[in-house]
Amino acid sequence: MDLDLRKLRYFVAVADRLHFGRAADDLHIAQPVLSRQIRALEQDLGAPLLIRDSHGVALTDAGRQLLTDAGPLLASAEAVRRRVTVAARGSQRLMVGFRAGITATAAVREFAIRHPDVIVDVQRIESDDQAAMLLDGRIDVGYVRLPIDETGLRVTPLYTEPRVAVLPAGHRFAGREQITESDLAGEPLLWHPDTSTQPTKRPHPNAGYLVRGVDETLEHVAAGRGISFLARSTAVFYSHPEVRYVPVTDLAPDQVCLAVAASRTSPVVNDFLAAAHATAEITAECGNDEMWQLANGVAAQHG
Repeated sequence: MDLDLRKLRYFVAVADRLHFGRAADDLHIAQPVLSRQIRALEQDLGAPLLIRDSHGVALTDAGRQLLTDAGPLLASAEAVRRRVTVAARGSQRLMVGFRAGITATAAVREFAIRHPDVIVDVQRIESDDQAAMLLDGRIDVGYVRLPIDETGLRVTPLYTEPRVAVLPAGHRFAGREQITESDLAGEPLLWHPDTSTQPTKRPHPNAGYLVRGVDETLEHVAAGRGISFLARSTAVFYSHPEVRYVPVTDLAPDQVCLAVAASRTSPVVNDFLAAAHATAEITAECGNDEMWQLANGVAAQHG
């Protein structure tokens, strides 16, 4: 029997909430209907997925496995729907996602030479949704930063770039040409969903405010609520009069990659990937020493 995607969505809602009533509210259906659909899914698969008792709802081993597999499967189905909708409009369109500080301009120009009939849109993406947007088809190609959950994706390295500390303008190290990670020991660190912004992959003991994106990061740093770390190209594109960027010599470089959904097979997508690799050196120039010094000098003048 084929797997019913509607039942699968219902299961994911219950598995996420571990509560039939709240899941039914989220799905806008009656709780008895939801219970019947879950039982039907268990019959279809021949395995119990949930344990229901007086203590609440828990996942069985089979349920945990299904929840792991359900995300990419549902995202792939959504991607199919999006691509069919685009194809029905009669025009070819490519959506390219990019992280802050990364420019896709050179690749778009190179790609346009070979495909002048394809409309290329670009959209900035954040760390916590870069994989999801690729899997569900909201973007076709992504300029991403590691780490990223590579499940269901094809990820290829493009280039690396140094990282810098993001400090309040009045910080004791704000005027330094460079510092080390140990210089910042004990500093309060803004907490990001994106672990590439952290000095280590472990939660920082002094992690405080949760921020999402560069704009929020700069505002919180400027307010003295903590420090952060960004790829150097990001510092070139984003300035703030109350923030200083200082290179950290002993931090591992930031890795920029190209990513597409593993199920995405398209000559147009492949041609864009080729254009992106061919122009990788130009793209990486956004964070080169000359541009960094110019941008950091301009930022310092604001202070």
